[in-house]
Amino acid sequence: MPTTPPAPSSPAEAAVSTAPRVTTVELGDVEITRVIEFSETSPMTTDVFFPGSEPEEWRRHAALLDPDHWDARTDLSRVATQSWVLRSEGRVILIDTGAGNGKYRPLQPIWSYLNTDYLENLAAAGVRPEDVDLVVNTHLHDDHVGWNTRLDGRDWVPTFPNATYLMPRTDVEYWHPENLHRTKFGRGNQNVYEDSVQPVIDAGLVTTWEDSHVIDANLRLEPAPGHTPGSSVVHLESGGDRAVFAGDLLHGAIQIHEPHLNSCFEEDEDGARASRARMFAYAADHNALVLPAHLPGHGAFEIRREGGGFGLSRWAPFSRT
Repeated sequence: MPTTPPAPSSPAEAAVSTAPRVTTVELGDVEITRVIEFSETSPMTTDVFFPGSEPEEWRRHAALLDPDHWDARTDLSRVATQSWVLRSEGRVILIDTGAGNGKYRPLQPIWSYLNTDYLENLAAAGVRPEDVDLVVNTHLHDDHVGWNTRLDGRDWVPTFPNATYLMPRTDVEYWHPENLHRTKFGRGNQNVYEDSVQPVIDAGLVTTWEDSHVIDANLRLEPAPGHTPGSSVVHLESGGDRAVFAGDLLHGAIQIHEPHLNSCFEEDEDGARASRARMFAYAADHNALVLPAHLPGHGAFEIRREGGGFGLSRWAPFSRT
């Protein structure tokens, strides 16, 4: 979990470490702030995290991946869990809420009983829980809904009491505890509905959607099924600028150049590849910034068409984690 960084070992390193950190960019009339829950090395080797990936694929892109996204010495990926705070048309909008604190995830120990500074990080971005007007859960996996709720005594209560929580109807139905035995990843999502979804439904804060959903003049939700049946992306178009908040359409920077690779968490592997291909084609053809939920380093990127596939155009201007 998060640790205090070591002291700088040289004046040059000290200068970098004390430079102002860039966590906010503006696209058109929308302000986007990156809020990190945590960033660390994954406990899974690349062949486990990305089944079917070949060592040569990682070596071929080593200059892109090492050290921010992959440690070539250990063959372990680095992952981040982050939210995107948007200020659009006078509202504060939170896209994905991380894994949350104090939650029991028996088959996902990386997310179990966390104790992070997420709310403090939100506060550093100028956001108190009561300031959030809208929460968007791109899908209902444990690491995207965790801060939907917080523990109050013995009860899980909404963390953002004044917000509307937008959830894809398909995922609300698919991940209901009665249906977990029918899912591929169900046991890994154990307890999630009970502690992070049902309490906000009971509080009357949830609005479900399907097909598509217009958030405001700058933002709309679109389905992107595969990772989960209800997985979605948020499209931003404002002042000639475009972006796609991609949720879990990709889990690692290796997929920028090797989009055929899936993570080990896909409910529908073919569907995940198809949704990723559509999103990449849109991003490349419209110069759209891609903002996933789990990339460390600069956290987001632009891509271009390259041969029959895609390649990195540039990283976003966010400071590296």
